[in-house]
Amino acid sequence: MRSFILFLTATILLTGGLVKAQPKHQFTLGDNDFLLDGKPFQMISGELHYPRIPREAWRDRMKMAKAMGLNTIGTYVFWNLHEPQKGQFDFAGNNDIVEFIKIAQEEGLWVILRPSPYVCAEWEFGGYPYWLENEEGLVVRSKNPQYLNEYDKYIKELGKRLSRYQVNHGGNILMVQIENEYGSYGSDKDYLAINQKMFKDAGFDGLLYTCDPAADLVKGHLPGLLPAVNGLDNPAKVKDLINQNHDGKGPYYIAEWYPAWFDWWGTKHHTVPAEQYTGRLDSVLSAGISINMYMFHGGTTRGFMNGANYNDKSPFEPQISSYDYDAPLDEAGNATPKFWAFRNIIQKHLPAGVNLPAVPPVKPTIVIPQIELNNVAGLDDLKLESKNSQNPLTFEDMKLDYGFMLYRTTITGGKSGILKVKNLRDFAVVMINGETVGNLDRRTGLDSISVSLPAGNVTLDILVENLGRINFGKYLLQNKKGIVGKVFFQNNEITGWQNFPLPLKTAGSYKPKPGLASSNTPVMKKGVFSLASLGDTYLDMSDWGKGMVWINGHNLGRYWRTGPQQTLYVPREWLHTGTNEVLVFELLKPQSQKLSAVDKPILDRLQ
Repeated sequence: MRSFILFLTATILLTGGLVKAQPKHQFTLGDNDFLLDGKPFQMISGELHYPRIPREAWRDRMKMAKAMGLNTIGTYVFWNLHEPQKGQFDFAGNNDIVEFIKIAQEEGLWVILRPSPYVCAEWEFGGYPYWLENEEGLVVRSKNPQYLNEYDKYIKELGKRLSRYQVNHGGNILMVQIENEYGSYGSDKDYLAINQKMFKDAGFDGLLYTCDPAADLVKGHLPGLLPAVNGLDNPAKVKDLINQNHDGKGPYYIAEWYPAWFDWWGTKHHTVPAEQYTGRLDSVLSAGISINMYMFHGGTTRGFMNGANYNDKSPFEPQISSYDYDAPLDEAGNATPKFWAFRNIIQKHLPAGVNLPAVPPVKPTIVIPQIELNNVAGLDDLKLESKNSQNPLTFEDMKLDYGFMLYRTTITGGKSGILKVKNLRDFAVVMINGETVGNLDRRTGLDSISVSLPAGNVTLDILVENLGRINFGKYLLQNKKGIVGKVFFQNNEITGWQNFPLPLKTAGSYKPKPGLASSNTPVMKKGVFSLASLGDTYLDMSDWGKGMVWINGHNLGRYWRTGPQQTLYVPREWLHTGTNEVLVFELLKPQSQKLSAVDKPILDRLQ
């Protein structure tokens, strides 16, 4: 019962006087409990990330959080979204973190803010902007002056926008996390102290804390700050670990509690039954420990923002677009069995006679039987102006952040042999005289194919896709994309390249090109369909090969027949009654012409 002694009080403060009069509150550390205005307060929190949810649905997801019994939400802040190019900041649309926090305040939810610079989060480059790779000598997560200079400018920009929403300034941000699981990467306490000072100088003058997995907490903890623990839910062990690193006292916070896990291409969909977690949640709440579920709602990693894992013992593992995470809310924001199981546990800890809000109804879904698509653009229509070079240039050399690069050269034909691309990052379509002859794939180590060249001068094209920069581990600084090495044919180096960027940042406008129909090279296709009523739906891409999809200008993410994800979630908020447009950039099966949408996701089918 003590777990929720201030649950209603906190809600009233947020939904009533706080929004209108914005009174300041005190959120401090007691020996055993967090203290809100001097009274014990237990955070029952869930993680949800604003860029993984359509802006139009932020409020709906927060209402679901309250209905499950959460009084707090946690979110990272993603540096690469907010400073996509050096010195150019973006806080508009789905990047409007200020509006996200204000909506949470209106909905009666407190916020735990995790402003990076590094987030991991199965996110491209762990949240770092790609252009850091172009800063000579820069070393992330270190005292390197170039890094600290760029980091400082970013965190001050955040502070200008977000510091006013801290609880001690009348807002709903209870705590702010510095760095993120730093103990899994390093142990430099001076670096962590610099982080702390930078946050304070940026205006984050409330309660700061660190978080680390249990095994790495000692390395990542900065004395004087509260150490939160990730991935540990045994109450006695949580309390013992924090006591050891916090002068023998609490309060106690599990900053990341995992109800399941994420997925990557070519492996099964990860699921864990709710009953394996309900007892653990019950014991944590009974012990008065605050908790943040990672994830409460995963959503979708749209566009090119998925990250990848890689280390010396495992292959390159780019993550899928769905961030369903087998979480209490599914990818579309509907309650799963975990939601109901966790809600029942939380209800047990409410004071007698207090009930949770009613759960909003399941959202409607629709089926779209068939959409006809026509070819509208080939590679030459999509590429930007090239730059010539002896050796292939990387994405970073071309200031290309995400997407694709087309490498083109002319070689003498009339012979056969092995074509090898050294240090390919990450997936390639190889074409001879405008016809696809094979694919290369970093995941499987496939960097060579056997080719037969026709007589005469032969055009060699290699289209390379960036499948996501590494987001965790020691290889954060080995994240350049494209052809990072050299290309060889018959063991002879090929030189003299044209490098064409294909960023595909926006959907673009294209007219039908029937002449492309006979080609077997990557192609952009367009279809138009009409809707009389709206609902969430899922594009079934299982008969297609590999590529990306846009609906009414919104990038839905990547698809790949290899699985386990076979559908792309289409939010109701991005559809229109009447005419809608879909664009598909298909790499492997350009002959595909028909598309349908189903009313349930397919996230567990490997090909």
